[in-house]
Amino acid sequence: LVTFTKEYAAYLAPEKATLDVLLDLHEPELSLKTLEEVFRELKEGLQPIIQACIASSANQPDFSLIHRPVPEAVQRTVGLDQMHLISFDGGRLDESVHPITYGFYDDARITTRYVLNDFTNSFYSVLHEGGHALYNQNMPRKYKYQPIGFACSGGMHEGQARFIENIIGRSTAFWEFYLPRFKKLTGKIFKDVLLEAFVRAINHVQPSKSRIGADEVTYSLHLIFRMEIEKALFAEKITVKELPEVWNAKMQEYFAIEVKNDTEGVLQDMHWPFGAFGYFPNFAFGNIYGGQLLWKMNQELPDWQELLRAGNLSPIISWLKVNVHQKGNLMDPQELIQTVTGRAVSAQYFIDYLQEKYSKLFDF
Repeated sequence: LVTFTKEYAAYLAPEKATLDVLLDLHEPELSLKTLEEVFRELKEGLQPIIQACIASSANQPDFSLIHRPVPEAVQRTVGLDQMHLISFDGGRLDESVHPITYGFYDDARITTRYVLNDFTNSFYSVLHEGGHALYNQNMPRKYKYQPIGFACSGGMHEGQARFIENIIGRSTAFWEFYLPRFKKLTGKIFKDVLLEAFVRAINHVQPSKSRIGADEVTYSLHLIFRMEIEKALFAEKITVKELPEVWNAKMQEYFAIEVKNDTEGVLQDMHWPFGAFGYFPNFAFGNIYGGQLLWKMNQELPDWQELLRAGNLSPIISWLKVNVHQKGNLMDPQELIQTVTGRAVSAQYFIDYLQEKYSKLFDF
């Protein structure tokens, strides 16, 4: 796959470095130079927040509040309610090993994965995939199935998904509204939980082996070290055979975690095994785009948290629909962000969002 990918990139743009070609395929006009600048800013901003959250010993989350057995049927009922809440009506919710979204316009479908003792696995998968599905549903109808009638990039797609999943779905304002409704849907399971402790548990910050299971703050570091590996791989500084060893060393460097086998290490993602090299930055740029869009939405929809507390998500979804979804592929992602926010893409907006949110949650 690596050999084929190099050949493929050379056919597309023989004058460019392999990784520049691959990055542009997934995130148009994104160069390795720009990527490294943004990732440097992101990494420097994240590390002190992570350290402060972990050091806040008095406010560490109580995982017993969320790690409770919830039958699959109940989790599905909650999932369908979530879909209705974010205005993703008429779509399907099914089960798969890895949550995913398929379809466009009038036929968008999502899947989720149920874990008995951790409802958040499915809960946030539904919100994440629901964010993807809303983007696909709300593409400009007059350009239906034309090149301009699709998403402008994988990163912007991830940005919409993570906006709904994290910025909305993990916010205190959301749970002020949804917790009573959630308790009603789940019966007696969460009857005793209180808002503040529950929200802190949902927003825990804890380095982990898994990208998919990573918290909102440490998540981007998983993408940064993957890109460092890809850069070395396509610069032929490391070989495919050395990937497990390099991966395990990066996991130790970034998270001080020992990897026991390749299933929980270099093989945990499906992207490299099907040749999607250069895709991982999309996830990190999704966070970055989301943070910058939130900065702008705060100006144009300053009462969005009050709307959330009242259970009214429609104005928020409409803002995303007008500013992102219905623009389709009219502009490349960085141009779209510049147009919507009036500012060039920067990781600082996402860092500022995390700093404000987690300093309140963990009192630092």
